Amino acid sequence: MTTLADILRAVERGVFPPPDLSITVVPAPSDRESCVVAFTAHIVIAADVTPAWVAERVPPGDLSAPTNPPFLAALEEATGRRVNALDAMLLAPALTDPADRTAATTSLTELTDHDDHPRVERAWRYRDDVHVYGDQYGGLVLTGRGLAGRLECALEVPEQSRGKGHGRRLATAARALIPADAHIWAQVTPGNAASFRTFLAAGYKPVGSEALLVK
Repeated sequence: MTTLADILRAVERGVFPPPDLSITVVPAPSDRESCVVAFTAHIVIAADVTPAWVAERVPPGDLSAPTNPPFLAALEEATGRRVNALDAMLLAPALTDPADRTAATTSLTELTDHDDHPRVERAWRYRDDVHVYGDQYGGLVLTGRGLAGRLECALEVPEQSRGKGHGRRLATAARALIPADAHIWAQVTPGNAASFRTFLAAGYKPVGSEALLVK
């Protein structure tokens, strides 16, 4: 049986679901979350519902319905979860050159005393194996295992340090903090244009969108 993890790992290799205006229904990746993931002309619903349940609520060929409020509200009720956000998914490969990896992380220090930081608390709610790194400007970059076990990152740049390229450096550093044969994902609300530009400048590419449902 195909799983969401299978689909996401294939996307990391550049293999996307076929753009055939169809919907794929797979099991929820964990007890912690369900989701609706949209790719070009293909929707993946990872939740404990049946294809028949989805078909009753989505007109044939209507790929906007699964990410609109009526369907998401029905999915919330069916799964006992709530929609956390509707985000763009961005993806980047790890930096592989040893010199680039060293340069990207040389100013970072792994932190073990920031569990009460709001960004870190949020990361632990939605991810496993979270690691937190800080720089000399007060910025943070976090990595962890999120949706379907994928590697994800998040950034925090203090207000006084914004607009100076620190976010881009942290986003680049995230690519050096993972194994050289891995990929890392970032989720960005489309309206957060500054964050979107930061990740694009650090080599991340948009690959789809997701509506994450959590308990």
